[in-house]
Amino acid sequence: MSMRILSSKVLAAVLLAMVLSPSAFGQGRLGTVDMGKAFDNYWRTKQADAALKEQAADMEKEHKGFVDDWNKAKEDYQKLLTAANEQTVSPEERDKRKSAAEKKLLDIKELEQTIAQYERQARTTLEEKQRRMRANLVNEIRAVVTAQAKSAGYALVLDTAGASINSIPVVVYSSGDNDLTEVVLSQLNASAPADFSKPGEKKGEDKKPDSGKSSAK
Repeated sequence: MSMRILSSKVLAAVLLAMVLSPSAFGQGRLGTVDMGKAFDNYWRTKQADAALKEQAADMEKEHKGFVDDWNKAKEDYQKLLTAANEQTVSPEERDKRKSAAEKKLLDIKELEQTIAQYERQARTTLEEKQRRMRANLVNEIRAVVTAQAKSAGYALVLDTAGASINSIPVVVYSSGDNDLTEVVLSQLNASAPADFSKPGEKKGEDKKPDSGKSSAK
């Protein structure tokens, strides 16, 4: 049995004991929050995602420039190689053309190394930036959850979107009565720019006016 699985079982046992024990948190209440929903619908998450995609697009554009240079170098190499094999020119001229072809081949190899290095660096840069941005956003969301939980008197808040190492939901059932997700999202998005689309709304979507009439039952 691996230490990872053992730790998971120990954690599950501790959580169960905390929930079942009446003295674990005194009269503390349990709350829930869907961290996945809070993260995905936080306006700063969408802003960060857009910034990341923009940087990726710029990198792809630069990468395409390298690839275009590589393709052009290969075409030039083939022309030089063909010219070096022409029998209608003098041996000296053929040697000169062959030397030019060999030099172009070295240029191609150098471009290939440049492209490979750029791809590795771009991938590392984007992954690291995504990791930092995600960590910062999660910390911001957790801070709001913590504040709301303390204000409402919750001793423990569980993430309904969380899963164990076996991809099994940690929270199997929740009535939703003590769910903080919408309250947390409301606070997180209070400072959102005017053009931010709230969850369930499309950009520029006009709200239907209230007719003031109740539907017939």
